[in-house]
Amino acid sequence: MSNTTLRKNQKNQLNNTGINQQKLRAFAGELAKDIHTQDDLADLSASLVKMTIEAVLGAEMEHHLGYPKHRQDNGSDNTLNGYYPKIVKGNHGEVELTIPRDRHSDFEPLIVEKGQTRLGAFDSQILSLYAKGMSTRDIVSTFKEMYDADISATLVSNVTQAVIIQAIEWRNRPLDEVYPIVYLDGIVIKVRQDKQIIKKTMYIALGVNLDSKKECLGLWLSKNESSKFWLGVANRGVKDILIASVDGLTGFPKAINAVFPQTDVQLCIVHMVRNSLKYVSYKERKKVAADLKQIYQSITEEEALLALDDFEYKWDKQFPSIAKSWRRNWDNVATLFSYPEAIRKAIYTTNAIESLNSVIRKSIKNRKIFNHDDSAFKVVFLAIEAASKKWTMPIRNWSQAMNQFIILHEDRLKDYV
Repeated sequence: MSNTTLRKNQKNQLNNTGINQQKLRAFAGELAKDIHTQDDLADLSASLVKMTIEAVLGAEMEHHLGYPKHRQDNGSDNTLNGYYPKIVKGNHGEVELTIPRDRHSDFEPLIVEKGQTRLGAFDSQILSLYAKGMSTRDIVSTFKEMYDADISATLVSNVTQAVIIQAIEWRNRPLDEVYPIVYLDGIVIKVRQDKQIIKKTMYIALGVNLDSKKECLGLWLSKNESSKFWLGVANRGVKDILIASVDGLTGFPKAINAVFPQTDVQLCIVHMVRNSLKYVSYKERKKVAADLKQIYQSITEEEALLALDDFEYKWDKQFPSIAKSWRRNWDNVATLFSYPEAIRKAIYTTNAIESLNSVIRKSIKNRKIFNHDDSAFKVVFLAIEAASKKWTMPIRNWSQAMNQFIILHEDRLKDYV
């Protein structure tokens, strides 16, 4: 049975039970008042898990018997036959449950199966929903719909607030000493600050290490790029970055080179092309894109500059800003031509950062305005944690690219490969 089907069945079962929701709500509310430490939060979460699962077990038993436990059904000889204790382990330690038993001994609960010793923690579900961009109110409503369980907004807030501690540890964890490629991008969000709503950029640094494993190096939220972040990266153990592939955000090259002066900064070709086509009519878009391709797929910088001359001659009257943009940023575009093909493909194959940005954008889509910086960090951090679990595929042709990196930067890599 799929999880979706199981949840639907549990919901249908719960809809016909006599669970006293006022008592559940009051119970959760009273416990929530006593939260002062992480241990208090763990105890509350464990109590909520016990309360909710036992409510579901009662609903499953009523469904199995075919009638509510408080009503005698003369057409059946099977009845509720007491309870037995069962201890399961969860994220908050051991939880003791009371499992209902029927006279025929053929009741098999679904939410806690026979032989099951570990319990999927409900706080993990809360965090999963939060990572998908749900608000506290949305999560409370979802638990009501899925399990008919009344969880308090205070509990949801406290569980998600614990994420900040994890995020701080994550942002201060040690990093590898060398990253051949780091992709950088930024997503604009709105945050309440000083009784105003201001726009800030959440900057994301995604590194590819020597073994082609992807890793988000960190996040920082600011109105502008800052070398302070890169100082923090250096303090966490990073000694060298060979190439930084960035979007068109002003200030990135200077901020990076202030800390890592040997790093080659390459403007992301995908972003350059996308920005170039922003104001091109649909009718002309394919032709313009094809001519831009002649520039960035040239073998040498000289050949690329000739292609740019041809592009400018052909399109400057219709779209004068495109060639000007490429020339203005040429110092950080031309980095591409100093590397062989395998490394070039790794540089402008931006699937990793594009995929990560897609996950983040989905998570913040429902949140038009964040109440504070921490709220934004919580959502984006959880989205990254979820996305990173799927980072199993290496960069295509990475072994070829790595061999070429070793040849070109032997002095910088000799102690690491």
